[in-house]
Amino acid sequence: MANTKSAEKRYRQSEKRRARNVTVRTEVKTAVKSAREAIGTKDTAKKTDAVKAASKALNKAASKGVLHKRTASRRISRLAKAAAKSARQA
Repeated sequence: MANTKSAEKRYRQSEKRRARNVTVRTEVKTAVKSAREAIGTKDTAKKTDAVKAASKALNKAASKGVLHKRTASRRISRLAKAAAKSARQA
């Protein structure tokens, strides 16, 4: 455990940040999962809304520093690519 007051404070801060990051990461995973499920359906409106929501969640996580900006960008790109591919096949 921490030996100094400053180390104790840093520990408390890191725990707070970790809890916040876990929450954001979970929300991102849920949004991406629902987007992938929507891409599998025929409903175009549902598909675009889900991909848009997932993109927003990924961008927000990147801006907060939870995800790296390139990671978020790559995931958004892959979602958009999958959505476009399913639109062509339909």
